[in-house]
Amino acid sequence: MTRQELIYQIKKKKSFLCIGLDTDIRKIPTHLLDLEDPVFEFNKQIIDATKDLCVAYKPNIAFYESLGVSGWNSLQKTLDYIPNDIFTIADAKRGDIGNTSICMQRHFSKT
Repeated sequence: MTRQELIYQIKKKKSFLCIGLDTDIRKIPTHLLDLEDPVFEFNKQIIDATKDLCVAYKPNIAFYESLGVSGWNSLQKTLDYIPNDIFTIADAKRGDIGNTSICMQRHFSKT
């Protein structure tokens, strides 16, 4: 996405809203946990509910990374699902807030 396209979306939607996709498997509604990919299904519902309002999505990579290969697959499906006219930001910092530190602790305790 170019700068001009992002500015167009901001003006069109009258919004600077960026939705964080910090999808913690422990906080996903229980009715989604029986589905094949609950992380993607949760993200899909968030995207469907907010795509007309926001100008960007920001998946927090630590949450996906902590789930191993299945997390990376959920992230890829999520990125593919985000409409092309919405900006995507990879939140790949570590240890800045409690929940990303916890994600990394869970990841490394499994290895």
